[in-house]
Amino acid sequence: MRERVNTTRTAVPDWQDTSLPAGERADALIAAMTLREKLAQLVGVWVGASADGGEVAPYQHDMEEPVDLDALLPYGLGQLTRPFGTTPIDPALGAVSLMRSQRRIAAANRFGIPALAHEECLAGFAAWGATAYPVPLSWGATFNPELVRAMAAAIGRDMRAVGVHQGLAPVLDVVRDARWGRVEETIGEDPYLVGTIATGYVLGLESAGIVATLKHFAGYSASVAGRNLAPVPMGPRERADVILPPFEMALREGRPRSVMSAYTDTDGIPSAADQELLTTLLRDVWGFTGTVVADYFGIAFLRTLHGVAADLGDAAGLALAGGVDVELPTVKAFGEPLLAAVGSGAVPERLVDRALRRVLVQKAELGLLDPDWNPVPPALAGTGTDPATYDTLPPGALRGRIDLDPAANRALAEEVAEQAVVLLRNDGTLPLDRPGRIAVIGPNADTPRALLGCYAFPVHVGGKHPQVPLGIDLPTLLDQVSAEFPDSEVVTAPGTTVDGGDASGIAEAVELARGADVVLLALGDRAGLFGRGTSGEGCDAESLELPGLQQQLLDALLDAGTPVVVVLLAGRPYALGRAVGEAAGIVQSFFPGEAGARAVAGVIGGRINPSGRLPVSVPGRPGVQPSTYLAARLAQASDVSSTDPTPAYGFGHGLSYTDFDWSDLQLLQDTADTAGEFRIALTVRNTGRRSGTEVVQLYLHDPVASVVQPVQRLVGYRRITLDPGERSRLRITLPADLASFTGREGRRIVEPGDLELRLAASSTETRHAVRLTLTGPVRTVDHTRRLHPEITAG
Repeated sequence: MRERVNTTRTAVPDWQDTSLPAGERADALIAAMTLREKLAQLVGVWVGASADGGEVAPYQHDMEEPVDLDALLPYGLGQLTRPFGTTPIDPALGAVSLMRSQRRIAAANRFGIPALAHEECLAGFAAWGATAYPVPLSWGATFNPELVRAMAAAIGRDMRAVGVHQGLAPVLDVVRDARWGRVEETIGEDPYLVGTIATGYVLGLESAGIVATLKHFAGYSASVAGRNLAPVPMGPRERADVILPPFEMALREGRPRSVMSAYTDTDGIPSAADQELLTTLLRDVWGFTGTVVADYFGIAFLRTLHGVAADLGDAAGLALAGGVDVELPTVKAFGEPLLAAVGSGAVPERLVDRALRRVLVQKAELGLLDPDWNPVPPALAGTGTDPATYDTLPPGALRGRIDLDPAANRALAEEVAEQAVVLLRNDGTLPLDRPGRIAVIGPNADTPRALLGCYAFPVHVGGKHPQVPLGIDLPTLLDQVSAEFPDSEVVTAPGTTVDGGDASGIAEAVELARGADVVLLALGDRAGLFGRGTSGEGCDAESLELPGLQQQLLDALLDAGTPVVVVLLAGRPYALGRAVGEAAGIVQSFFPGEAGARAVAGVIGGRINPSGRLPVSVPGRPGVQPSTYLAARLAQASDVSSTDPTPAYGFGHGLSYTDFDWSDLQLLQDTADTAGEFRIALTVRNTGRRSGTEVVQLYLHDPVASVVQPVQRLVGYRRITLDPGERSRLRITLPADLASFTGREGRRIVEPGDLELRLAASSTETRHAVRLTLTGPVRTVDHTRRLHPEITAG
């Protein structure tokens, strides 16, 4: 190993020389490492994890084994798994603990290399006391990538401040069946919406210096019957045109530094061993240069769940050959089994070196190989305490010194929640006009955790520690309705539980309703994991009927005669039965986070003009799935089937308290060749009496194609906020590339022929439809094609 002299004339090995490219530094380090030292960099360790009180990863009870750190650390360590998100710990104490762990790790191995620390950040930094933002399904409802980008940047800054390097988000799975429990973690049922919102999140997280991780690559959400970890029978065309485009967009435009392989096996090929997916497509075609990390225990699942590996060493070899670089959450297959497999010649050491190089390049880029690497995170440095005294401070000395939920975070969480509230129905009752008596009824009326998804810390980890305070201020809907209507009498009753069978409280709820001017009925989900909730990972639904006796409560209140405004605090859309035609109003909020109750109350009282749009269709019937709008003609209602998948409210739907007029449509260019573009102009005017936001949505309909196409698909959108009487002229340039799809031969093509562009307020409300014509030859396009229309407003 060569040594260089740096600017201070101190000899350093090549791998520590910051003047060298990261790849050269990694190569120098690899050349100096033993096989055990190499493997140690390809694994994480999950300190303090236990299935006691409920596991937080699938099959954790089978897979989790104690790790002998004293035996492991002399060889090094690749990653630390969830140092803040495993148990409730004060942020300052957590930062000190992580700093001490990093010092120990670096001191124990002969190269002085610290670990890369990763955390969950699906609905905010998953740490005690950190801001709980709305779930991704609410991000989708905003139709606002820039706002999501700002939120992600705030999340990233908090993570970076306490010493975390990587965030396991965003989720880019496209919803195919809303019965799947992880719908709340997704952004929606449309690839274009998912791609644009996820790209915003990636850009925000990466701007803060956090490694964003795209997941789950690919097809996890297309499992049979919406069951978690079920097989995926999807064909290559659905995969190419529905599942992969969000990942392609986020990789091209967001440049994340990590991708997580999915648990899925698609048509018999597990994602964690899919060389065509993880190497040929991801790296060779799309040019990804970062790390591929395995979903928790996913490499072992190649043996236990997929049955394609004879043992853990075989599983490790398949994963490495496929393109997985890091085993998470803890050492298992990439430990002794892989060591033995390499030693026997069953797994080539070059596959280890290939993965290791990617890991070490990333560590070099993060500064973890630098000679002046500093284990003290910025937030601790900002406490004013001498770092040299951290190891001698008494327990609790720094408690409360780091605030992960400052006012700026809470304001941002509230803004996201406000823009995500979707008004589905309104007979004129909303906004409420100073009612004398309000009955706030329902199982989610006075339940703080009803606002949080399954990956929010108070649910994901805090639920296992009921004696520990929530760590954040989490007012309920009842609290915020009382605050929003200070002159009204507010009464309450749960009526029933979220998913129980006790109907004894319904009669009391009905009596309260009859004595009120209006009923706010809070229904929906309780987030949880693996059957401990009605929404969340492993909480799949057999039907999209409201859980428990909630529909019975709803029907009883509709019969009571008082106007009923249904408020849904949920992780997925539900069939709402009679409410679709009889409720005075329906307000949908997808787990809106710590500021969500105030946002919902603000919409009900009119302080906020709702602007959210549905990222998923609301089913018309509970047992007919899927109800996604992204469907071919054969998937729609017909007179040869007794089931009707027509949604009650389609993708993109959302009402406002003001009105908009769309006029003066002008076709500036309605014919183009297959390499060209179309140009259209349209005026949107606020004709109501208050400021409001319209979301102009562009859908493409291809009447005749060489392969079956969805009836329509979203290809662009634009949020426009206008004052009363204000107008905006939209000028739209639509590239022919947006009409591309995967043809019969498996290539993405643009075909000549007629198209219909639908300028719409939702997938079910077209305002204008224009005919466009593509001319010229069939054109093959690739990953460099244009992905967006240009929409300018003036």
